[in-house]
Amino acid sequence: MHRFLLGLSGLVVSSLLAACSGQFWANALTPRWGYERHADIAYGDLDRQTLDVYVPEDLAAGAPVVVFFYGGSWQSGDKDGYRFVGQALASRGFIAVLPDYRLYPPTTFPGFVEDGAKAVAWAHEHARDYGGEAAHLFVSGHSAGAHIAAMLATDGRYLQAAGMARADLAGFVGMAGPYDFLPIRDPALQQIFAPRDAWPQSQPINFVDGGEPPMLLMHGAADTTVEPANSRNLAARVNAAGGAAELHIYAKTSHIGLIAPLAAPLRMTGSELDDVASFVKKVASDSSR
Repeated sequence: MHRFLLGLSGLVVSSLLAACSGQFWANALTPRWGYERHADIAYGDLDRQTLDVYVPEDLAAGAPVVVFFYGGSWQSGDKDGYRFVGQALASRGFIAVLPDYRLYPPTTFPGFVEDGAKAVAWAHEHARDYGGEAAHLFVSGHSAGAHIAAMLATDGRYLQAAGMARADLAGFVGMAGPYDFLPIRDPALQQIFAPRDAWPQSQPINFVDGGEPPMLLMHGAADTTVEPANSRNLAARVNAAGGAAELHIYAKTSHIGLIAPLAAPLRMTGSELDDVASFVKKVASDSSR
């Protein structure tokens, strides 16, 4: 009975997260203790080029820094709606950086990826200002945010333009990301990634060469928004090229259900946060040897 009620409560709150009010409730139930939030820091001169930094109170020396990009089909979302993610990462001892970035229609591809590169370059430059270790810098994201992070981890041109190199990334954690989604059939997405002959430039899988940072690719088996094949295909391509990609497919988990366990009230309903933390700690530890 306890397991049934636990699963039922997880289903209810996961459904809330999928609704417009979901992020409100997730953030309303997010603890305000255990970390310090530095809000609305500019990483560029344009609108939406700001970020928040979450610093654990009990920060260990050389703490990893995780830059997390939220999703929203490259058309919606804001960092204030993801305080629950910042708190989740900080609760595991990581410095979390949550950037806003330009959305469609004011920008199209690759504008949001270019913003992502600038935010990561800011995090790399300022990691030690907050007690973190620049050598342990990870990029992560959910859905469209995972696409942005994946582009940075695979196509080195974006970080290079921001004064960094792909080798400066310690790792990439992608949650339900679109990495191999051609052909594009949705009319809005066709505009976002126009022109058609440039679509291949938007696919992270097309830039895999084996030199990517270690990857953790997470996907729900019941995801009907972004097909799990995106993560399966990217993992297979990376590993075949000589890189390192772990693939976690979560049974009966939906697109929103994959990120739901990062919310404090839902931590017991899934292993996703623990899986992210284990990967980041392992990669950071291995790189320190």
